[in-house]
Amino acid sequence: MTLSEKAAYIKGLAEGLNLDKDTAEGKLIGALIDIVGDIANAQAETDEDLEYLNDYIEEIDEDLGALEEEIYECCDDDCDCDCDCDCDCDCDCDCDCDDSFEITCPACGEIIVFDGEIDPEDLSCPACGEKLVCDCEEDED
Repeated sequence: MTLSEKAAYIKGLAEGLNLDKDTAEGKLIGALIDIVGDIANAQAETDEDLEYLNDYIEEIDEDLGALEEEIYECCDDDCDCDCDCDCDCDCDCDCDCDDSFEITCPACGEIIVFDGEIDPEDLSCPACGEKLVCDCEEDED
């Protein structure tokens, strides 16, 4: 039963009692019943407004999510890159923060990605243990 229905029920009970509205007690009870009805109506309006606002916020959230996907389509929140660039991801975008390099193990064919801070002369395959030779060419000016 809603608050408005309960207020209407109480009003009906009071009318069934045939209260004399000319007495002080009758006036007081009548005023209290009217206030309960007003409070129930105000609460119903507030509930409607709240439902409308919740729906509206959900729509805004969906629109914002779509916009974020459009703007940051390559990025995810699981980035473990410690760079200072604006692209906060470890994807294949044009971010200059990726200092890693790939080597294919000649012994087992495993593709290994190494951090750029590792000395290329001390590399070995984590899958088979084979010592790797890096063909990294340094840019010389």
